[in-house]
Amino acid sequence: MYVDFHIHAYAQKIAARAIETLRACPEVEYVYTDGTIGSARTALKGGADIGVVLPIATKPTQTATINDWAIKHNHGNVFCFGTVHPANDNIEQELERIAQAGLKGIKLHPDYQGFFMFEQCAEPIYKKCEQLGLAVSFHMGYDPVSNRTRRAMPCDLAALAEKHPALTLIGAHMGGMSNWERVLHYIKGADNVYLDTAFCAEFITDEMMMRLIEQFGEDKILLGSDLPWSLPQTQIDMIERLNISDTAKQKIYWQNAARLLGVTLDELKVRAEL
Repeated sequence: MYVDFHIHAYAQKIAARAIETLRACPEVEYVYTDGTIGSARTALKGGADIGVVLPIATKPTQTATINDWAIKHNHGNVFCFGTVHPANDNIEQELERIAQAGLKGIKLHPDYQGFFMFEQCAEPIYKKCEQLGLAVSFHMGYDPVSNRTRRAMPCDLAALAEKHPALTLIGAHMGGMSNWERVLHYIKGADNVYLDTAFCAEFITDEMMMRLIEQFGEDKILLGSDLPWSLPQTQIDMIERLNISDTAKQKIYWQNAARLLGVTLDELKVRAEL
């Protein structure tokens, strides 16, 4: 069983535009779907059984529509997270709607959403998610759309984990794309922090990946690809190269994800077959 905890898909009417905008980034060498949820479901079958879609509201006005879309598509081999924007004036109500609909968390992308993760404007989101038991997945570290500014860094994630110890935090790209030495330095002893492998195989060394797994423990690492920009199999191949036990690999591939999603292996198998 493989659960890819970091994939992207878009509503039909904006999928093509979103793909064309993002593929212009120099780091994007290949695009493996057309951006739609149907294409993502198909692409997953080439390497993973289940995907977790992480949508992003880049404008406050998009929030409700995106969450409607996420709720609608939260079935079969896809689990969807929701999203909010720090500039929303109804953050608490929207997060309550996300939780009541059965979504397990939200995605925030400070670079796309124009805020620093330590800013006060994001505090209502963190407090409400902590109260509701919603996990928060962050883009962390370098992003080509914000080439000179780092809005979400490992030191910020460490500070947030300490400030909100009951809030489950997922640091995408192993806690900070191209900033992994800082991840090792700053994020220590944070029981509420998970890291995902999204788009890391293309940039990280096997040695650094081993150091991160050793420091954080096999219980805190999630398989992630960043589909459509990378494939689950690419990240799986990286993990298979590492000198870690089969038990550790199973935790990374699906057991840690199942725990965060609150589902059993049997439930995952049923979803994967739908």
